Amino acid sequence: MLSEKLKERFGDRIASTEAIHGRETVLIKSDGAVDFFRALRDDPEFKFEFLMDLFAIDWLERKPRFDLVYNLKSISLGHRLFVKIQVAFPDPHVASVIDVWKSADWLERETYDMMGIRFDGHPDLRRILLYDAFVGHPLRKDYPFQKRQPLVPETDPIVHPLRPSK
Repeated sequence: MLSEKLKERFGDRIASTEAIHGRETVLIKSDGAVDFFRALRDDPEFKFEFLMDLFAIDWLERKPRFDLVYNLKSISLGHRLFVKIQVAFPDPHVASVIDVWKSADWLERETYDMMGIRFDGHPDLRRILLYDAFVGHPLRKDYPFQKRQPLVPETDPIVHPLRPSK
């Protein structure tokens, strides 16, 4: 099993493992996560060269509040792995893995936009799905779903290109 190999290789860096319906998941500590991911990518025994997805789960009542889940795929070896990192509230942030997988660029921006988790070291962390004046993060469980957002004037992006958000 893949999780057994990971435990042997990384030891106490892995907090727990589970396998449900053949999908293996490891929970790791957030400190040193970038080095862990780089090792998963570069080690010939694992070769996770593709970050398929990155998403967050909000456990409103739990401490730490968020699970950040990385869905990894080894195309050459044909295996998959879910890696979880728990992220605390009220200042949710983790290190960016954009230097490990370029696909993390948009995935981290989407997670920031929808859940408000910041990725330290991301070169262009700004909203990607919502407009700049949008207040809050709509996929959080405590987001007021009937909240009214500020209206923004409609513009023609060809005639008046939108400025990049900060």
